[in-house]
Amino acid sequence: MQGRVVGKTVWTERLVSLQVDAGIAPFEAGQFIKLGLEIGAETVGRPYSLVNAPGEHPLEFCFSIVPDGPLSGRLAALNAGDPVLVASHASGFLVLGEITGGRHLWLLATGTGIGPFLSILKTAEPWQRFERIVLVQAARLTSELMYRDTIDGLKALHADRFAFVPLVSRESTDFALPGRIPLAIENGQLEARAGIGFSAADSRVMLCGNPQMLKDVQQLLIERGLRKNRRSEPGNISVERYW
Repeated sequence: MQGRVVGKTVWTERLVSLQVDAGIAPFEAGQFIKLGLEIGAETVGRPYSLVNAPGEHPLEFCFSIVPDGPLSGRLAALNAGDPVLVASHASGFLVLGEITGGRHLWLLATGTGIGPFLSILKTAEPWQRFERIVLVQAARLTSELMYRDTIDGLKALHADRFAFVPLVSRESTDFALPGRIPLAIENGQLEARAGIGFSAADSRVMLCGNPQMLKDVQQLLIERGLRKNRRSEPGNISVERYW
C-alpha cells in the first residue's frame, strides 16, 4: 500500500527516523514491516522495525544509511508529503508473546536495534509481567544514542523498576560504559550497572542489533547456563535476524 511521510528526524549523517501515515493491519510490539520505493522499473523493499507501539500513530521507523545501498539513502532523502510503499502486515517473533516466565527482562540493542524495544516498552505488558527491566543501548558515538527523550520518559515513569545502560565504544563519556556489550558482560560491568545479574531462572533476554553482537552475546549467555528460546522448548534468549 502507499503511505505518506509526515515527519523525519535526522539523528546523524547515517541515522534517520521516518514518521509515516499508513493504515496497516494490527501488529505486536517488536515486529517489523517492509518499506519500499519504486526505483526505475523495480520495487525495492526492506524490513524495518516499528518504533511506535500498537495503536500509536504515525508509524515510525529508524534505520541506518547503507553506503551505496539501493534503498536506505533514498528513504533518508524523503520529506513530509512524499509517498512511500508500506507492506500491509508486520512480521517477526521478537515479541513478548513468544516469551514465558522470568522475573527480569533484558533488552540488548546496538544501533537501530533499539527500535523494537521502544515499541515494547511503550506498552503495558512488560511492566505487568516483569519485576525489573534493563534496556541496554550500544553505539559507536554519543550522538548515535537515539531516542534519549523517550528513554528518559520511561525512566521517569518506572524509575524503581527500570535500568537504562548506555555503551559507547569510540569515544570517552562520563555516563556510558566503554566498549561493546559482550565485553561489558565478560567483565561484569553490565550487571553491576543494571543492579541485577543474568540467571537461567530469572532472566529473559531479547537481542537486536548487528550480527556479531548477537553471536557473541548468545555464546556468553549460553556459557552461563541460559538457553535459546524456541517454540518447542522455551528458553531465555530471543533474537531477531532480518539483516
